[in-house]
Amino acid sequence: MELVAILFALAVGGLLLTAAAEWMRIPAPVLICLYGLALGLVPGMPALDLDPEHLLPILLPPILWAAARKSSWRHFAANWRPILFLAVLLVFITTAAVAALAATISPVLPVSAAIVLGAICAPPDAAAVTAVADRLGLPRRLVTILEGEGLFNDVTALTLYNVAVIGVVTGSVSALWTAGLFAYSAVAAAVIGLGVGWCLVKLGSLVADSRVRTALGLTAPYIAYLLADALKASGVLAVICAAFYLVARSNDPDDFEGRLVQGSVWDVLETGLIALTFGLVGMELIDIIDAIGPGVSELLWKGLAVAGAVIAVRALWLAMAIVLGRKGIGWTSLGNQPRLAVVTAWAGMRGVVTVVTALAIPEFTAEGSPFPGREQIQFLSVVVVLATLVAQGLTLPGLIAFLGVRADEEKETAALRSLMREAGEAATERLRELRREHNDVDDEVAAAMERRFEHRAAQITAMVEDREDPETERLAERFDTLQRIEGEMLSAATARVLQLRSSPGHDPVLVDRVLAALDHRAVSRRRAT
Repeated sequence: MELVAILFALAVGGLLLTAAAEWMRIPAPVLICLYGLALGLVPGMPALDLDPEHLLPILLPPILWAAARKSSWRHFAANWRPILFLAVLLVFITTAAVAALAATISPVLPVSAAIVLGAICAPPDAAAVTAVADRLGLPRRLVTILEGEGLFNDVTALTLYNVAVIGVVTGSVSALWTAGLFAYSAVAAAVIGLGVGWCLVKLGSLVADSRVRTALGLTAPYIAYLLADALKASGVLAVICAAFYLVARSNDPDDFEGRLVQGSVWDVLETGLIALTFGLVGMELIDIIDAIGPGVSELLWKGLAVAGAVIAVRALWLAMAIVLGRKGIGWTSLGNQPRLAVVTAWAGMRGVVTVVTALAIPEFTAEGSPFPGREQIQFLSVVVVLATLVAQGLTLPGLIAFLGVRADEEKETAALRSLMREAGEAATERLRELRREHNDVDDEVAAAMERRFEHRAAQITAMVEDREDPETERLAERFDTLQRIEGEMLSAATARVLQLRSSPGHDPVLVDRVLAALDHRAVSRRRAT
């Protein structure tokens, strides 16, 4: 019962701090992590005593899924070079650098255990990156690169981590075996992810109820992850492939209710999970400190040194990209855009994957001896997470403002207008087809529908067009007035129906149907504005 109360306190406090962080314009994971740390310092607070082997498969799949469903495979394929540059090559470089530093400053750590620490600290966190990118108005292409790195670097880092842990536990790992594991892990995970996605698409086509389809969708990341994990493949890559497949196949234009429901559910779930996981990160540090005992102060500077190395390696890696880009050697297009490269270099916060993998280190080797430096690795890993979240997370908004890195509003506006034109052409073409197919669509009906659609399209387009244009101003003002009046009418109607729900003369089921219809209209209206 104590565990449930602690998790509830973490979740509620994390959600409140998420709202506060948005108001303060700073990344929410920073505040939430510090809140978890403060909660762990409360006198008499019991230890969480969570099984680390269960944390990763419980928390990671839905977080990855929520991030992946916002994009598509084509977005990542179009930016494969910078994503590969960061999510694979940089992970290897960071792992090697951290391992070399750790083995130097902490002689009690054998090289194999230092490599475990390097693999744990190498990947920036997908949840932290998403939480930052969504709120800072970054260019969409940069967000795609950061999200792609946050998703795919876990594949590299977790495979490296598994290899390193097996090497420590068994005492031997060959290079050929490691390469084979990477290849098998990637291929098997892709097949599993695509297979899970295909099965869910087929099941979804047989289910008419959008709530049931949404519930099935909630199981998808766990099915993909657990199947891949059972077959010793990459659960992370399986989740990403399944999410991309479902996004690509969810193309039913009439499934508006399903999209509304699924979008809302995943947004809420993602917010809650991020609030809970970063709170856990802060609290786990206290448990690790208690396990280490009096040697904490000596380890603290070592943890800060590792955090500094993690930040420095990323900065040097991106600086090299800039230098090579100026010389015409384009490993990645970031080299030709120094300001984007600087922001990318500083957007390397570590998070829940680092902490959970550190906690999941086995206690003993195959010979029955304690895992060398286990508590040290765990402490150093959490220090790296806190240091990067605070140092980089708190200063990243200021850096972005200083460099003037913002989304191109004119370009986005033009893209929105282009989408409206495409939609209008498709609607007009469909109207012509209906006139040819049905006798009841005469000239009068067709003209009326054309005027109605043009008016609706003009109202929406007015929100993104140049406000100096007199016609646009007139349409925008009229649109705002209509929206205000409709909002007032919907509020009054909803209030009245809510009153009638408690009346004995009205069936609550029927009242709820009316409420649902009013709510759907209200949601549509708000999204349009």
